[in-house]
Amino acid sequence: MVDFSSYKAIILAGGRGTRLYPVTYEIPKPLLPVKRKPIINYLVNLFLDQGIKDIAVLINNDFREEFDWWKKRYYPEDIKNNFKINFFEEAEPLGTFGGIWNLKQWIGNSPFFLTNGDELKKIDLGKMAVFHAENQVLATIALVSVPNPQDYGVAICEGNFIKEFLEKPKNPPSNYINSGLYLFSPKILNDYTSPKFIMVEKDVFPNLAKKQKLAGFKFSGAWTDCGNFARWENAIKSWQEN
Repeated sequence: MVDFSSYKAIILAGGRGTRLYPVTYEIPKPLLPVKRKPIINYLVNLFLDQGIKDIAVLINNDFREEFDWWKKRYYPEDIKNNFKINFFEEAEPLGTFGGIWNLKQWIGNSPFFLTNGDELKKIDLGKMAVFHAENQVLATIALVSVPNPQDYGVAICEGNFIKEFLEKPKNPPSNYINSGLYLFSPKILNDYTSPKFIMVEKDVFPNLAKKQKLAGFKFSGAWTDCGNFARWENAIKSWQEN
């Protein structure tokens, strides 16, 4: 069993959720309910249940009041129960990786998981951490097999390493896609010296793939995203917590 006492986790919750307008004009997407519980709860519990007790939520400052309310309702006694949920605000959009620079001091020398805030997933984080360490990479992407890979970015692998992604290919060579969950070595931050707009999918991963420093961990647990109305409705109808 992996000792996660030194690990941290980051949940990306600052996106505008434009595909769910007008609902997300007033409710941030990670706080939308699935089975009458906010999406973000499933992600927080994914980490807490497996021993990761230090969690950051990267939010848009326009929604600080909503996230304060959420934490007060669902996780009011975090320190008392030996875990911590930290909010970090983005004054302006910095993409899916740019905002991580502002967390450098909080991350320190810890390996850290990073997840999108609009997906539900069940995955053995311990197995992913062992895989990451064995392959000696800077980043590992959790890959999940789906019946409709043509709707996502499909991973092209060579052994345990990811060579590239094909974005929504008409004839997918594989059913494995990016699940929106990553594990990083803290050394990944050495290449970034100031906050700027950076997309992990388009900027960080292609660079790592060229250096053979990007691994793909294939898992068989449940996964679904809630990024548009059809997918959110499907999650509400089909997701099973246990």
